Amino acid sequence: MSKKSWMSLLIAAGAVLSTASVNVAAQTVDGYWRQGAGGPVWKNPFGQCWRAGYWTPAMAIAECDPDLLPKPAVTPPPPPPTKPAAKPAATPKPKPKPAPVAEKVTLAADVLFDFDKSILKNEGKNKLDDLATKVKAINLEVVIAIGHTDSIGADAYNQKLSVRRAESVKAYLVSRGVEPNRIYTEGKGEKQPVASNKTADGRQKNRRVEIEVIGTRK
Repeated sequence: MSKKSWMSLLIAAGAVLSTASVNVAAQTVDGYWRQGAGGPVWKNPFGQCWRAGYWTPAMAIAECDPDLLPKPAVTPPPPPPTKPAAKPAATPKPKPKPAPVAEKVTLAADVLFDFDKSILKNEGKNKLDDLATKVKAINLEVVIAIGHTDSIGADAYNQKLSVRRAESVKAYLVSRGVEPNRIYTEGKGEKQPVASNKTADGRQKNRRVEIEVIGTRK
């Protein structure tokens, strides 16, 4: 095969992979996880929409939270003049709703992995064991694991490394009994630093995996 044909195949494969990663899920400004940018809202098996960590009641939409939208005021008709007003029936008190759980933890990549690796260390497994125990104690809706890197190395390489690390976290949580269809993973590479990459301390902070757990208490 000619060198030109090989280059065409590589460019086509890269385009397919890029499209696949974009269409997995996107967290939009309306506060809900969506299936791809501008796609339908991502829902759990019970038909409930998955809210992002920054969601507030002011972001409610009719498809997901119609009860939170303002309702028009209704003026009741006056009672008939010849009949006394009927005594309203006692309304049973509604059962309290389960308390919502939304917890976000950030685990340093140096705790979970060796430098430039995506295989979990024993110390990292112990941290995830604690997290898996907490997850089993709630009615889980979703676990979101997002990998991040520092700026050392090529951007494309760091992107792939962050994805592999998020997938390693998912695989270990699944091995500890967490349902795989409840875990969403994503890699951000070096795009979202929390500190300066010009110092060793800053780069260490940027190498991390952020894990958000969303559910209700049993």
